Amino acid sequence: MSLLEASLKTALGTALATLLSAGAVSVTAPVVSADEPLRYVALGDSFAAAPLVPPVDPADPMCLRSLSGYPHMAAKTLGASLTDVSCSAATVDHLSTPQHPGTAPQYDALTPDTDIVSITIGGNDTSLFSEALRCVNLLPQPHGTSCAEENTADGTDKVKARIDAWAPAFTSVLHEIARRAPHAEVFAVGYGNYLRDDGCYPDQPFWKQDANYVQSAVNHLSAVLKQAAEERGAAFVDTYTLSTGHDICAAPADRYIEGIVPTRAAAPLHPNAAGARAIGDALAAAVRATSAE
Repeated sequence: MSLLEASLKTALGTALATLLSAGAVSVTAPVVSADEPLRYVALGDSFAAAPLVPPVDPADPMCLRSLSGYPHMAAKTLGASLTDVSCSAATVDHLSTPQHPGTAPQYDALTPDTDIVSITIGGNDTSLFSEALRCVNLLPQPHGTSCAEENTADGTDKVKARIDAWAPAFTSVLHEIARRAPHAEVFAVGYGNYLRDDGCYPDQPFWKQDANYVQSAVNHLSAVLKQAAEERGAAFVDTYTLSTGHDICAAPADRYIEGIVPTRAAAPLHPNAAGARAIGDALAAAVRATSAE
């Protein structure tokens, strides 16, 4: 484990200690009375949970979930009744099994009465976050190793191959959501624009080729989510376009995703409050567009 990765894990652990003190996905419009809010369930990993963005959700502090994550922003815009069970570090396995003692499987939040489901998942299953940390080089070339070169040395992109191998698992997730919440509209929310073309070394410590490689891997995972969603009748919410110009290379006040050293309250390489708000707005717009069809 690198010193950087260890320090990031230590920071999250310190924050936690402080807090502790098979059918297609249905897009049938839900039947909701005029005075009854939409019943919305949010599933997923830290991209949805928005760790370290205040205020913290006291319902499940081990998940480092924020009350300002994109599900809460979308629910507020829609006037929906939200059950947010997203959890930092979640994988597909944690949808069906407890992630922490006292934390129920995320699928348990789904019922036949659920109207809306959102999900962002896959970054941990495919080790994409830890891979991004491996790509960090504090010193300029040639004093280091290029992760892009390492991962494509034999002519095969190891990270993209790992994502492709995981893709059927997400299809199974969509089947299970449809089984448990057969009347819900389902929205797969993609991962965003982390690094602009060629990055911004040394402001963010990714060499040019590695910055492009990391973003291409993120884009590939989002493409897998999109394809599976569209094949199963779900909607895909693109967060890449809305975060263009708001990546980790942007001025601190303009960022939607924080860099290796955050400048606002958020975990490294995760959405900050502004990013969560923008993603929530995009999700709310997608919900309204789908309901109007």
